Amino acid sequence: MERKIIAARNPPEMSFQKPRGVVLYILIISRMMEDFICSAEVKEGEILPPTIQKLMKGYNKYLRPFFDNGPVTVGMSLDIASIDTISEINMVSQHCLCMFVYERGSSPSLLLSVYLQDYTATIFLRQRWTDERLCFKGNKSLSLDGRLVELLWVPDTFIVDSKRSFLHDITVENRLIRIFPNGTVLYALRITTTVACNMDLTKYPMDKQTCTLQLESWGYNVNDVMFYWTRGNESVSGLDTLQLAQYTLEDYYTSESEAVYETGNYPKLIFHFKLKRSILYFILETYVPSSALVVLSWVSFWISLSSVPARICIGVTTVLTMTTLMMGARTSLPNANCFIKAIDVYLGICFSFIFGALIEYAVAHFCTLHQPSSTGAVAFGQEMLDWEEEINGNVAPMERCSTTIKRSELLTSNCRVQEQRTAPPSGISRKTQDGCVWCWSLLRRAQHFMKCCHVENPHYIDNYSRMSFPLSFIIINLLYWIYYLYF
Repeated sequence: MERKIIAARNPPEMSFQKPRGVVLYILIISRMMEDFICSAEVKEGEILPPTIQKLMKGYNKYLRPFFDNGPVTVGMSLDIASIDTISEINMVSQHCLCMFVYERGSSPSLLLSVYLQDYTATIFLRQRWTDERLCFKGNKSLSLDGRLVELLWVPDTFIVDSKRSFLHDITVENRLIRIFPNGTVLYALRITTTVACNMDLTKYPMDKQTCTLQLESWGYNVNDVMFYWTRGNESVSGLDTLQLAQYTLEDYYTSESEAVYETGNYPKLIFHFKLKRSILYFILETYVPSSALVVLSWVSFWISLSSVPARICIGVTTVLTMTTLMMGARTSLPNANCFIKAIDVYLGICFSFIFGALIEYAVAHFCTLHQPSSTGAVAFGQEMLDWEEEINGNVAPMERCSTTIKRSELLTSNCRVQEQRTAPPSGISRKTQDGCVWCWSLLRRAQHFMKCCHVENPHYIDNYSRMSFPLSFIIINLLYWIYYLYF
């Protein structure tokens, strides 16, 4: 009976009131949290100085300064913190790899991706401009937190040839905002960027390269924004104390220009710097070993011709070592290069001398094995003289006949009789006789050439090589270094 009474006091409809109360309770808690967050935001805004609150009141960061009164001028300066790497290996032309890129205001276009050489640098980029909306009374500048840059208008500057760039954010984003009483804004960034640099490696490693760092405005053309260097060439600092691994900085300068695109002309600032490669490393790494191999190949000239294994061992060993050295010298360079470099020329010269020393022994050894005997040479010469007399005996009467005909027409009958007596056999024509004369003269020339090239003693070949090879190598080295260093 008691259970029935309790069930009557608590009908089924009352079981849903408890969940409804929980939902109402959650709504009340969420409302209180919103009010708390709003009050916290108000208190955080009250922490800002009144000057900043007045400047931000009615400020529109989406509109540039002097929106209706001409372009805004932006002055720039750079501080080069470091140039970490200058790489030539990244020059790989991949004609099969394509990508879609967007130009300013243009439709997607298909381009071939060609990777050029690049350098990686860490720079401090400082930009100055005047915003009349940020003028305030006072004689001190306001240094703001870098995160407040989201509230201000800033130039849309970008690095033109940048492959990869990032803004340092340890421990916070490396930005600086400073506002002066006259409305001048100083905006500084710390950036590390990898920039493409088109290098001419025809004189590598005695080359000089000129790389650039180009700054442009992305969306504002010259009617909206104008760029300029704040102090000319002195706008770039930090290069005097810069230390590079393989290069020395020769010169640097700045310039101003305009970038012309389909959508208009855009302001551009260019920083040029000239680099000269240090050749000492390559002299010790490549030039000295290759020259030493050439000198080592000359040792075979002082070894007897009968010592076949010794001379062959020196020749083959130097050729293989030089080939390995040539392959190792190319590992630090792009694989797909379509030009001959200075170091390739020198390695080719050294390889030619080493291979020539091996061929020299082959020729000298051949002459020792096939040296013609004196009796054979005498017999060949006597045969040639007999053939000459035989041909002259057939040709001389004809020449005398022609002379007689020219002198007098009265001796024609006598000449014909003489021709019949001394004429060659009827089976031999005049063309055949001319051919025999030509063959005879050719054989005489060949005999004379063989006499000139004949080496009475094959050991003389080594004697000549001991002088000709070193002298030729010295002369070619002088021409090589003079051309690549001074032309």
